[in-house]
Amino acid sequence: MKQQPNYYAIISAEVRYDKNLTANAKLLYAEITALLNINGECFATNKYFSNLYSKSTVTISKWVSELVANGYVSTYYTYKGGTKAIDRRYIRILKGSIKENLKRGIKENFKDSISLSKDKHINNKGDSFKKPTVEEVHQYCNERKNKVCADAFIDFYESKNFMIGKSKMKDWKACVRTWERRSNKTNNNNTTSHRHQKGGDYGDGKF
Repeated sequence: MKQQPNYYAIISAEVRYDKNLTANAKLLYAEITALLNINGECFATNKYFSNLYSKSTVTISKWVSELVANGYVSTYYTYKGGTKAIDRRYIRILKGSIKENLKRGIKENFKDSISLSKDKHINNKGDSFKKPTVEEVHQYCNERKNKVCADAFIDFYESKNFMIGKSKMKDWKACVRTWERRSNKTNNNNTTSHRHQKGGDYGDGKF
């Protein structure tokens, strides 16, 4: 029975960057992964690879020997009944992080990569917040012509490590605008600075 290759070949970084392997041996490793059966074995012959790459069987044998010598694959043989004639050679992958990929499949690993990428993007968004200076808050308040005290604003959120409840502040300007709106709704005796002293938390622009 002729072994049919999978659509994908897998070659790990461990194999790709191994200086003890020739480029052709690395290519053969990838081809072997594409031919693995359900048991994680490849039974393609040197003749098969010879025809595939237009190389002699002796050359293919050298590539296989490279992979064996460096511990990436192992080979074993089955024999025709009652004789020493080789019936079939099997190649097994020993290392190169291949088993997990085979068990879960290309699609699952692709999903995981997307998930990790999204998580990283979310974390980067959270890490991008930069605490404002008093001067920056003061300038922004002047632009909006509000009565928010920049010093009180900074002191208040410094004491909270710029946390809004249990979450890190995302937009300090939104917080300023919230203080501004709340200030406009109060009378002159209940200023923003007074509310600061009472420990009020005005969030990221949300009520």
